[in-house]
Amino acid sequence: MLETIDLSLKLEKSDYRQQLLELQLEARQLAHWLYQSKRSIVLVFEGWDAAGKGGSIRRLTERVDPRGFEVFPIAAPAGEDKTHHYLWRFWRRLLSPQEKQILIFDRSWYGRVMVERVEGFAAREEWQRAYREINDFERQLHEAGILVGKFWFHISPEEQLRRFKAREHTPHKTWKLTDEDWRNRDKWQAYEDAVNDMLLKTSTLQAPWTVIEGEDKRWARVKTLRTVNRLIAAERERAAAAGPVKKPKKKKKKKTTKHDKPAMN
Repeated sequence: MLETIDLSLKLEKSDYRQQLLELQLEARQLAHWLYQSKRSIVLVFEGWDAAGKGGSIRRLTERVDPRGFEVFPIAAPAGEDKTHHYLWRFWRRLLSPQEKQILIFDRSWYGRVMVERVEGFAAREEWQRAYREINDFERQLHEAGILVGKFWFHISPEEQLRRFKAREHTPHKTWKLTDEDWRNRDKWQAYEDAVNDMLLKTSTLQAPWTVIEGEDKRWARVKTLRTVNRLIAAERERAAAAGPVKKPKKKKKKKTTKHDKPAMN
């Protein structure tokens, strides 16, 4: 699947600036609709190391009311999270729409079928079972009225290497590069196999995957924003077509008269 992705897609700087601003302003309006409608959206950001997830998240939230979104940077489970089922730590982060309307997971429950699979942290039967568990989890989100959008940021090994080397020579970005990032490059094919399985087995009607061509950062950021906006806008149209939810009429209380009152002995 990933081998068919066109990584040559690009966006000129002038077009990028105009489209980015328009999409960010639209995102702010759509976020306000979520707030007014008491609805929420869960956004999953996955991808290769240095593929541009963080930059796209920043552009997505740049002009949105900060009171309405939360970004969860997900690392390896620790403390209490390690004592529960792997999905538990994500369930407990699902804030109500009254608190936050946009919930962004920078890495997510898909670590079970990628990192834990490739590195051997999960047994074969565990990560194979996880596809069904994850689909059930996301189906429950959908049935609860939560929108779900999932993004895989894809770049080539050559582009990743170029970005790694650039980080090495940029003082304020060196913290982003770890020994583990370098080691993961040696397992590129194993990770690619895991990603292909993930995209095939967990892209559903209620929670589809969108592959972001990330070789050009400008293209990736605009495509991400446009996809999120379309997802929310489509739900807004469905809600408008359905009309307001009619509340059941309250039964009027019958007025009592002196003749209705029970006799007192």
